[in-house]
Amino acid sequence: MAAEPTASRRSASRRSDGARIEALAREFLQRQGLLPVAANANYRGGELDLVMRDGDALVFVEVRYRKSTAFGGGAASVDANKRRKLVLAAELFLATHRDLARLPCRFDVIAAHGDPEAPTFDWLRDAFRADDW
Repeated sequence: MAAEPTASRRSASRRSDGARIEALAREFLQRQGLLPVAANANYRGGELDLVMRDGDALVFVEVRYRKSTAFGGGAASVDANKRRKLVLAAELFLATHRDLARLPCRFDVIAAHGDPEAPTFDWLRDAFRADDW
């Protein structure tokens, strides 16, 4: 009988899956014509998974993975609290990247699901707006 993985091993595996899925999401967006600016930008109270350029717009991308789309999938997990944290992190990002601060900005969500080695991506452009807060 196989031993149950330890909590630390499961956590490390989730982090590894998360990093791989974010990298695949970045590649997916690049194939759609977006250009990478930053990844995993950490700020007090929040993290920006991906920051990309889409033409003249700066795009803050939240990547969410769920094995299935049951219960709303990854997009449903970007609740009001998470959106508030993303907006705050974006404001801090812009404060430290003054050359990008004048660009129009939007918040997108990549909802990934299925096999973590080859996930399916649902791209929600302009998923929410900063001025909603």
